[in-house]
Amino acid sequence: MKPGLYADLDEASYHGDRESLSVSGAKKLLPPSCPALFKHERDNGQAPRQVFDFGRAAHAAVLGAGATMRVVDADDWRGKAAREQRDEIRAAGETPVLRAEAEQVAAMALAIKAHPIASALLDRNHGRPEVSAFWDDPTHGVTRRCRFDWLREAKDGRLLLVDYKSCASAERNAFAKAAASYGYDMQDAWYTDMAHALGLADDISFLFIAQEKTAPYLVNVIELDAPSIERGRRRNDKALQIYRDCTEADVWPGYADDVELISLPRWAFYEDAA
Repeated sequence: MKPGLYADLDEASYHGDRESLSVSGAKKLLPPSCPALFKHERDNGQAPRQVFDFGRAAHAAVLGAGATMRVVDADDWRGKAAREQRDEIRAAGETPVLRAEAEQVAAMALAIKAHPIASALLDRNHGRPEVSAFWDDPTHGVTRRCRFDWLREAKDGRLLLVDYKSCASAERNAFAKAAASYGYDMQDAWYTDMAHALGLADDISFLFIAQEKTAPYLVNVIELDAPSIERGRRRNDKALQIYRDCTEADVWPGYADDVELISLPRWAFYEDAA
């Protein structure tokens, strides 16, 4: 893909591009994962999981874009007929959800519309959903890609990049822990740096819309502070170096080739002392 924005690139083509690196791939190159796991997933695809299906369905309901959601009229996936329907829907490139899940994501979309900031950020008159971007990073010699959940129209020279996360808790401290665990700081820096590099605006901010997956589907709009974003940028740099080196050598190492000496985590010693 040539550098630039692609508003109509389908999800399968975006994820199937093997000549570029996404931030999800960058995370997979770093501990607790490793390059060997990254390569395996790139070559074989990510195994389908119900949590991924739900996340895609919530995205589609909230953003109004993405894979088509198809409802399976069942209470759970334990029945053979329900599982067969689920697999057929996935094979067709669509998102299978149970009847109760469909009602759940519809309620989540209504809660977003009721939130004053989230609804304004996702105003369909001032932004575009699911916009893909590609950029040739000259520092690392790597083509990078990202897919903006919502690319809000720049106003007065300021551009807002909005990302929607369904989560267990949208409370600020709980989300901070999730951000550290799932590499949201890396995503923030990755997307912001790409937007700057592509000349989308001079003043760019990245905002998360976090929403709980259980009633009343509370919403929180969150922005990471500068030290957190810089941490993400450092981790991105490390992942890009690993990707470049592994690509050039066509060697994708696992965890270690030698015996590793380890220590138990600190909490184990604290428990023993208590």
